[in-house]
Amino acid sequence: EVKVQVDAMIEARKQANKLEDSREKAIAYCDEVKPFLDRIRYHSDKLELLVDDGLWPLPKMREVLFTR
Repeated sequence: EVKVQVDAMIEARKQANKLEDSREKAIAYCDEVKPFLDRIRYHSDKLELLVDDGLWPLPKMREVLFTR
């Protein structure tokens, strides 16, 4: 599921990056790329809850948001 979403997002980014006009490119990213980020984020959030902190090599979202 995640791999399929990432591959589709990469393809959407390639198409958006072909656009010359900055406004059109921004719209394409908002409409075509961002929805994939939301779906991928959902799965990443679930994984963060399952994987032990000692095994997770990156800062978890709660650490990024709530670290002072």
